[in-house]
Amino acid sequence: MKLPTPPLPRALKPKPGRPGSRPPGNGDANGTGGNGKVRDLRPGTPDGNGERPSKGGPRVDRERFKEQALEVPIGVAGWLDERSGMSPFVRGLAYRKVPRGTNWWYTLGSATMFAFVAQAVTGVFLAMYYNPAPSEAYESITHITNDLFLGEFVRGMHKWGSTVMVILIFLHMARTFFFGAYKYPRELNWVIGVVLLVLTLAMGLSGYLLPFDQRGFWATVVAVNINASAPVMGPYIADFLRGGSEFTATTLSRFYSIHMLIIPGLIAALIGAHLYLVAKLGTTAPPWLKAEKAKALNQEEL
Repeated sequence: MKLPTPPLPRALKPKPGRPGSRPPGNGDANGTGGNGKVRDLRPGTPDGNGERPSKGGPRVDRERFKEQALEVPIGVAGWLDERSGMSPFVRGLAYRKVPRGTNWWYTLGSATMFAFVAQAVTGVFLAMYYNPAPSEAYESITHITNDLFLGEFVRGMHKWGSTVMVILIFLHMARTFFFGAYKYPRELNWVIGVVLLVLTLAMGLSGYLLPFDQRGFWATVVAVNINASAPVMGPYIADFLRGGSEFTATTLSRFYSIHMLIIPGLIAALIGAHLYLVAKLGTTAPPWLKAEKAKALNQEEL
């Protein structure tokens, strides 16, 4: 004897469709399949409101894991952008217009900034072992060079990197001058560049004394005495650098603090302002392109 099929709950009963219409799938309007069996419409089943079992097994799971992994940095970037509002500046910096004819001369500014970052990184490692005491400074430098792992390499990068940075900033200033990039509306950026040049030279001078050998000591004495001969402010600046009227133990610690804290902080702040103005005002086209454009305009007028 065939038992009757139990009635489905009211929420799961198929709704009757309009005459002549069929619900999606291979069933009829009463919710039955093509073979006359009632479809299972409970949540969690393939025909219900749940998700179908994934096809492909581990491969589908890996793809889903990749999508979820990509959502993490996107969410973090959105969180930061919502609270900092930096997206317009970053978008303007990334998609700013670059004039036609840009060549390798335009990379001198980026090279100078990279040299400064290298100086900052190597300087931090050297400061971990350097002792700014007059009786210990030279011994600490000898210990860094001879005893520490890669100490001579790091100190060499810092020593010769200062010379490379000075050369690069002079070349960058020369390129700016000969390309006419100091003219309106970029005068403020040119002034910031000149201040950065002075600070770079001052950082090289203050670091020259830190090994506290005979060459560094007497070179600093000569440089400070030359500075003292300047009118009006010269003697006061020399007394500030020496920490008094004569070279004492305070002079070394003062040069160390100037070299490690004051000058790098000013350089980092001015580099930020410099980059902001470059992104806002853009870069200038090479002078030969300006001459060609002016020549073409003159020919059109004629």
